[in-house]
Amino acid sequence: MSKINKIYLPILFAIILVIGIFLGKSLNKNPYINYAQMVQANSKLSRIVSYIENRYVDTVSRNKLEEAAIPAMLSELDPHSVYIPAKGMKSVREDMQGNFEGIGVVFNHQTDTSIIISVISGGPSDKVGVQPGDRIIKVNDSLIAGQNISSNDVVKMLKGEKGTTVKVSLKRKNVSKLIDVEIIRDRIPLYSIDVSYMVNKEIGYIKINRFAETTFDEFINGCKKLKKQGVKKLIVDLRGNTGGYMLAATNIADQFLGAGKLIVYTQGKASPRQEIYSTSRGICKNLDVIVLQDEFSASASEILAGAIQDNDRGKIIGRRSFGKGLVQEPYQLSDGSVIRLTIARYYTPTGRSIQKPYDKDKSKYYNDLNERYLNGEFSEADSIHFNDSLKFVTPEGNIVYGGGGIMPDIFVPLDTSGLSKYYAEVLSKGILYTFAFQYADKNRNVLMKYKSAKAINDYLESINIFNQFVKFAKGKGVNKSTKGFDASRHRINTSIKASIARNIIDNEGFYPIMEDLDVTIKKAIEYFETN
Repeated sequence: MSKINKIYLPILFAIILVIGIFLGKSLNKNPYINYAQMVQANSKLSRIVSYIENRYVDTVSRNKLEEAAIPAMLSELDPHSVYIPAKGMKSVREDMQGNFEGIGVVFNHQTDTSIIISVISGGPSDKVGVQPGDRIIKVNDSLIAGQNISSNDVVKMLKGEKGTTVKVSLKRKNVSKLIDVEIIRDRIPLYSIDVSYMVNKEIGYIKINRFAETTFDEFINGCKKLKKQGVKKLIVDLRGNTGGYMLAATNIADQFLGAGKLIVYTQGKASPRQEIYSTSRGICKNLDVIVLQDEFSASASEILAGAIQDNDRGKIIGRRSFGKGLVQEPYQLSDGSVIRLTIARYYTPTGRSIQKPYDKDKSKYYNDLNERYLNGEFSEADSIHFNDSLKFVTPEGNIVYGGGGIMPDIFVPLDTSGLSKYYAEVLSKGILYTFAFQYADKNRNVLMKYKSAKAINDYLESINIFNQFVKFAKGKGVNKSTKGFDASRHRINTSIKASIARNIIDNEGFYPIMEDLDVTIKKAIEYFETN
């Protein structure tokens, strides 16, 4: 009977659930599952369930079996049909909607103390005078400093429903007593545009980390900001962007295209072909554009890159994207949980399906990126180019490739320069980022005088911040005699300055400094300047 409990019951309930879901939807048009109707749908299944409930050696928890059965059922379909329990839906909604409810600070939890790095302008904490560098000592009179409390637990204490109040006691430098503030929680934006800035007098740069409901508005604001600064050419960075809200991606693609251009279409067995076309409202139609991508760019990122490439609108630079071209439809159950079921595939304007192959052995699918790395596809252009059956032709006669992911027009290998044992140790042990944070925290008053990434970079270079780091690393057990010290010097020095700047002026400080190490951005700049 133990085998039935561990193996056959989840499979049995999976069969019952899937029949109930689709019968309930098609016959009753009811958004919620009615368990009684499911059982009645098949007398054989009904008899089996009754037999198990009546004869099994122990009491059966139907809810527990359902929770185990649904993921098992969906795993037989495709890699992206998933079940989200009710308790997990809140964080999913926050991520997709682009906001959460809390106090509006970013903090670093080091040495058992939560130190505020930045305060969201106009947010709840900003309104009551919370400042970067403040230490969180108590939350609602509960001591958290020095109490071995995890950062996740601190977050849970600070977050809460909009309109509720949390009392926070802060320790501030040069202030002898604790500062007590009552903060009224509110909705806090989760930004999906990391940064937008001018690389030079003509070229602008926008980094999109995901696609949420707010992404399009953030993108428009970023473009307007760059237009005021004279942007003529734009780099859109989708590296590491795993996707999200498809409408945000198509709306952004629309900004670069003239009216009537196909952006993407979707089609499935029970989902008739649906096409999305561009309008005449694009504000970036006169800007040259390059899209950066890598092996982690997926889903909505691939929709945007595919629309730009297939319409001959701009170049794609980087490495082959992930290859996620399946469309999920959310289906809410009565307890608040959701099934996200794949109902269609999406296709680029030339007809390419971006979804990479998958079969019942999901481990191969999830191990695909590792296989690409081992096969040398991160160091040399992908051999998929040579498969003639995967060739597609754009309106201007350019060849593009299907077969799984978006193939770049210009390949950029993974940059391994400056890697060494010394670099690996200071990175893996957190020494680099610990030093950057502690230095910024101790010297915040001086660093705050510098309002740009360039100014902070120049100041840190003038005081030879790298030598200070080397002494700090030695104190943590990593000597400069470690193999590769000289080879890694430039990479480490740049990373330190960028990380310190991030602690002072956020991403506006980090990305412009890190640009010096970014070979993909340099390739995009070179293309713009020579074409």
